[in-house]
Amino acid sequence: MQDISIGSVVSVPLKSSVKQALILKSVDKPSFSTDEVLVVSSYHYKSFQMQIAKFISDYYFSSFSEAISLFLPYRRGRLPSHQSKCELNDTMKSNINGVMAYPKGISVGHHPYASLKLTQSQQQAYQSILTKDKALLFGVTGSGKTEIFISLMAKMIEEGKTSIFLMPEISLTPQMEKRLKVYFGDRVAMWHSKLTKKKKESILQGIEEGSIRIVAGARSVLFVPLSNLGLIIVDEEHDDSYKAMTRPRYHARDVAVLMGQKMGAKVVLASATPSMGSYHKYDVVKLDKPYVETKKKYEFITGNNINHTILNALNTHYKEGNQSLLFLPTRGNFKYLYCESCGKTHLCPYCSVGMALHRKFKHLKCHYCNFTEAIVDTCTQCGHQPLKSERMGTVEAIEVIEEAIEGIQVEQFDKDSITTAKRLKDALKRFESGESELLLGTQMLSKGHDYANITLSVIMGLDYILGLADYRARERAMSLLFQIAGRSGRAKEAEVIVQTGDPEFFQTYLSDYELFIKDELAFLEMADYPPFVSLARILIANKDEAKAGKITLDTVTKLKAFKDIEIVGSGKAPVERVANKFRFNILLRAKNRVPLLKALHSVDCREIEIDFDPVEFS
Repeated sequence: MQDISIGSVVSVPLKSSVKQALILKSVDKPSFSTDEVLVVSSYHYKSFQMQIAKFISDYYFSSFSEAISLFLPYRRGRLPSHQSKCELNDTMKSNINGVMAYPKGISVGHHPYASLKLTQSQQQAYQSILTKDKALLFGVTGSGKTEIFISLMAKMIEEGKTSIFLMPEISLTPQMEKRLKVYFGDRVAMWHSKLTKKKKESILQGIEEGSIRIVAGARSVLFVPLSNLGLIIVDEEHDDSYKAMTRPRYHARDVAVLMGQKMGAKVVLASATPSMGSYHKYDVVKLDKPYVETKKKYEFITGNNINHTILNALNTHYKEGNQSLLFLPTRGNFKYLYCESCGKTHLCPYCSVGMALHRKFKHLKCHYCNFTEAIVDTCTQCGHQPLKSERMGTVEAIEVIEEAIEGIQVEQFDKDSITTAKRLKDALKRFESGESELLLGTQMLSKGHDYANITLSVIMGLDYILGLADYRARERAMSLLFQIAGRSGRAKEAEVIVQTGDPEFFQTYLSDYELFIKDELAFLEMADYPPFVSLARILIANKDEAKAGKITLDTVTKLKAFKDIEIVGSGKAPVERVANKFRFNILLRAKNRVPLLKALHSVDCREIEIDFDPVEFS
């Protein structure tokens, strides 16, 4: 019997098939007969991976196999070539010393960050971060946070260490890849779900050989098999995209902090609109001023559609040769058909939500279960026709704008139009080159895009976000305002048009997001919400409504036996039915997460789904 180490990936016989398995621990040989392990592969999981997987499975209520499957294993016998300090080129040496230099032959165009030196405030922030194991870099939009990241990553390379750069969505990767490649060339690789298997294998080989020293991308980049990890950067740390919505329901930001502790790596969280929890928990390093200071004029208007004020502003900036952004609060054509006679919305037959109208594809689609049907014109409740739809989606917005402004090229930027990595790159390339003058879309617009020629941001539908049934609704609306407004005015004077019925709320904090954080934290503490308490959500879903209700009632009864936890509420979920399953919710909170975790583990079973630290409540 060969000696097999803990963490080894092996092939074992199981009935008539062969399965891959993981060696978890050593035990005495049982009394019954056993089979030999067939093959010990060259792959293995390191102890820190197994420890973090154990934490994820316990804290986020998944199986260990679900948690460990997030990680990519290491390969034996392939030692990375960077065992000590590494030679740097002149550009990287300049970065280490706080001077941002572009390599010879690289054209930087008119980017506001293209000048050879860090500002004094950037240098101070960089030096401050070097003294901390973990920190929150709180920098206003356009303050040059990326240049600090690059200096930190260059320092890691000098020390023979590797870095992970986390971004909330792949919509950010094309521009960030371009900027990182300028400094680091082939030592940086972008990692995300859209990569081909061949490309992933090529990157993993580069990591093993030590030629790739920085891996950047969305959530999954946390789990690539890097050696000598010295730095984890979580950019746009406030973004909910870092929270997985399926098991394991981990939060990549929080796992990054844990990973930094386990591996002795520095963790830097960064945002212009940091989350309440991060501001409350971590040391804050501030960048108060943008790299290039420009004037920004705000105008607040009412309504919920594209009106003359918006069209006139778009036309003016277009005629002046500038570019604009227009934000809509919902994805794609996410609008519903409703009946003027009885007031009913046309619902999905399997979910208790309206069917979203997709005019471009001439169909209705449920964004919960993906059921699709042809556009209907008659109310299924009372027979009245025609059905109406007034909420404006991206397609309708584009039609209105193109009809009103002759010649303007509009780039649709949402998850319905940006379906592949190539489409994403092509759309951003057209906008960056000036082929299109207006970037129009949804949440994807707020994700850190950086273009010097944008002089107008139009933000519609903030009241829709402000009215969500979510204790973070005000934070989400305010953060969105700052993020979208921050995409304009990077190099020129800019205008921001905000459509809302509550301008006073937003005007109070326009010049100081930190003031909003402090006021909001006081409210959250008084109201007993995170970060001052821990929240957990239990979701019960079953095709039998009565059975789902009984499971909910039984679970609540069991939970009542535990002290130091509060059952905030229980009953039907806001979206009562999805994929023909009836849904119930139980919301819990506690001052201390330990008794809450203990209570949840006591009721955990296959019939319920537990979401610890939830960010979504529908």
